[in-house]
Parts: sequence; structure tokens; C-alpha cells
Amino acid sequence: MKVTEIEISYKKGIKDSTAITDSKSAYKVLIQNWNLNQIEILEEFFLVMLNNSNQLIGIYPLSKGGRSSTIVDTKILFSVALKCNSTCIVIAHNHPSGVLKPSNSDKQLTNRIKQAGELLELKILDHLIITRTSYFSFADNGLL
Repeated sequence: MKVTEIEISYKKGIKDSTAITDSKSAYKVLIQNWNLNQIEILEEFFLVMLNNSNQLIGIYPLSKGGRSSTIVDTKILFSVALKCNSTCIVIAHNHPSGVLKPSNSDKQLTNRIKQAGELLELKILDHLIITRTSYFSFADNGLL
């Protein structure tokens, strides 16, 4: 039986050196890349990948759900982050309702991702809940 070789390819797609220094700069980058025609209709989950200098490597749309939820596969989240050689990440999702308060499932998901990130030495800098005009930061509110 012949074992095939696994090949991983990486190509940097973002030309500038945008740095994510706080929740405000993370929100700014996310809102520029979000489909604003759907932000109040469908819940989506994004992954922002950063290097050691907190410079933007890329943004990955991880999942798109319905009106009140979306499924986040943590294995895929970390697979994408590791393949892009990220050293830290910001995760984000929107609440189509416009309510910025995190739900219990938002908090549980954040904790699960944080714990997995610690094992992989991949730091979770923040989890943002966003709307068209504002955001809630788990880090700024002591929930990360």
C-alpha cells in the first residue's frame, strides 16, 4: 500500500500590513469585509488570522447560518488558522437582531475555542459580536 503525501500550500493574499491593536481596529477590519446586505438577516461567523506582530494575514468566513444561529466547527476553525500559520486570532459573529449581549451559547463557544487555542499555542485575542453600527468585545468586557 502506498501512502500519499499531504501537501499544504500557503499564499499570502493581503498586501498591506494592517495591524489589529484593539477591539476597535478589529471591528473596523471586519465591518469592511462583512456583507452589509446580510448582516441584519443571517448570522455569520468569521475568523481573523494574525501573525506575531498582530498584522492581518487573512479573514475567513467560517460559517453562515439562519436568523438566530450558525454552526461553528472548531476543528475547521483551527485547521484554517494553523494552515495559514497564524499565531493569534480574533473570532467574530453578528447578531441579526441587533442585540449585542452575548448569549450563554456564545460564552460557551468562546471558552471552548479559548481552551483549544491554549493547547495549540494559538492565542484568541478577542471575540466580537457585531452589528452594522457597533460591537461587543469579550476581551474588553473581561469575558475572555
